[in-house]
Amino acid sequence: MIWTGSYTADRNAKGEGIGAISIDGQGNLTSLGLAVSADSPSFLAPHPTLPVLYAVAEEAGTVQAYRRTRVAELEPFGEAWPTGEATCHVAADPQGRFIIATCWGDGQVILFELDDDGAITSRFSAEAAVDPHHNGPTDQPRPSRAHSSLMLPDGRILTADLGNDLVRVWTYQPGSGLQADHQVVLPKGSGPRHMVRHSSGTVFVNTEYSLEVAAIRSEPQGVFELTAMVPVSVNKPFDGDAAAEIALSPDGRFAYVGVRGSNRMCILKVSAEGTSLEPLADVSTGGDWPRHHLVRDGWLLVAHEGSNDVMSYKLDPASGLPDGPVSRVETGSPSVLVPAS
Repeated sequence: MIWTGSYTADRNAKGEGIGAISIDGQGNLTSLGLAVSADSPSFLAPHPTLPVLYAVAEEAGTVQAYRRTRVAELEPFGEAWPTGEATCHVAADPQGRFIIATCWGDGQVILFELDDDGAITSRFSAEAAVDPHHNGPTDQPRPSRAHSSLMLPDGRILTADLGNDLVRVWTYQPGSGLQADHQVVLPKGSGPRHMVRHSSGTVFVNTEYSLEVAAIRSEPQGVFELTAMVPVSVNKPFDGDAAAEIALSPDGRFAYVGVRGSNRMCILKVSAEGTSLEPLADVSTGGDWPRHHLVRDGWLLVAHEGSNDVMSYKLDPASGLPDGPVSRVETGSPSVLVPAS
């Protein structure tokens, strides 16, 4: 089963809250209905071991825990906690100690500690970003726009700042939140958005504005460095294009980057060492505004915010290319797809 986040009436959209869909072995999608009503729960993160789901309310600027009551039903678990402006992402610590919310509107990175039941207990706002590309008092300052976080196996945390072209590296300090460690500066105007870690240790970062994938690497407990910037597509960008989500195939041989505007899925081939990649092919997603996608059990699922649907595509394990769509299910303004734990 898969949870679906959405944009709702507070964003002039058609979603109603958090929904649920299922996919069978033939790729057929079925709506399981509305799990819980909520205002623009645009990104979701499941607790690693408990039947708890965390959702940001992007327009309201809050994060809320939900407890699973039945297979496809949720109920609020505790009170909503304040975040920042336009909170667009939430991720959970693999050990269940905390969640991190990132805010596009004001650049805040906020850690919320959890208790043993998965309830939110405390809030810590991290150090603000400083634009490394700012050139003094005559240069127009650019706003920080924190957009996502990624938990690493060594316990460190990465956050992407789309506005300041940064990937920031943090350590977790229990009882005090995030401690800044170092940062990786990407080219000005690239706009790092979402991140995924390859089994080789390379972290691939898709850039919303420049439509590229950055590769960053570090030795264990070492300093991350930018090692490559690669176009997402074999074709040049179209006017109005913006990269969205990045995901890897289970074997790590292929990367998938959704592009809103021209509504494409860009497939890239990852090198045998997992340290670099190259664009391979583009495929139409068959819908409007592919905001998020999920690779699962040999299928590619794409959430189209604009056409109010989720579509499934069969992935060829040899070529990495999607075939379809195989199935389509209607759901209002979907914004994220998250496997239910």
